[in-house]
Amino acid sequence: MPVQIAERWFETRRVDDAITLLWEPYVVPLMRCNIWHVRGRDRDLLIDTGMGIVSLREAARHLLEKPVIAVATHTHADHIGGHFEFEDCLVHRSEAERLSHPVGRGSLRGADFPPEDLAMLRRAGYAVDADLITALPHEGYDLASYRLRPATPTRLVEEGSAVDTGDRRFEVLHLPGHSPGSIGLWEAASGTLFSGDAIYDGPLLDELGHSNIADYVATMRRLRELPVRVVHAGHDPSFGRERLVALVDAYLARRDPARLASRQAVAS
Repeated sequence: MPVQIAERWFETRRVDDAITLLWEPYVVPLMRCNIWHVRGRDRDLLIDTGMGIVSLREAARHLLEKPVIAVATHTHADHIGGHFEFEDCLVHRSEAERLSHPVGRGSLRGADFPPEDLAMLRRAGYAVDADLITALPHEGYDLASYRLRPATPTRLVEEGSAVDTGDRRFEVLHLPGHSPGSIGLWEAASGTLFSGDAIYDGPLLDELGHSNIADYVATMRRLRELPVRVVHAGHDPSFGRERLVALVDAYLARRDPARLASRQAVAS
């Protein structure tokens, strides 16, 4: 049970004139989602919303000067916890039900994870040995009170849908594998990809209950061909095309049946 009381729950860093990164430093790395605020001429984007432990709308009120579209790159708890605070919520149509009716109540206790899930996370490179937060948001906060709250999907998207801020246009890329409805937002004009958990510079998870490795392999092959300048991912630091290719190739070396068969043929 954490005993430290956080002075503030969210940290922010301005990336450029239009993009600000928010994150929850007292959430363990496994669940510490990158929350991206993209300033637009007519409306702003919030790409993912973190755990929902503390009000994101209140913490980001200095950024939220226009109408906001809260984008769910997918519907895992660490990415949609704050969506209920926003009236305009965007999600891939295959995961809309999970946004409006989250699976399970959510938990902040590592002890609540099933043993098989803990084993899978450790194989992937994450250690979950204690609670999911390392400080309390305020005095008297009860970890057992945490709930993942439902949000109303107002924009259902699929491959090729457009997300427009007035001065920027993003194309929705359907990038399944980590989850069935994982999406990225791709701005071809600038070579910018907001990738969610389809790819990030850390241990990728493809053995979750609704993950699909074959889909993930196809997604990785697609991402390798994308003329990316910068990837702003769902976790860990942003990176450029060279790192993207390295991450893709490392994944495909482990999971792509064609590459595995080729290596086996060479070895024999």
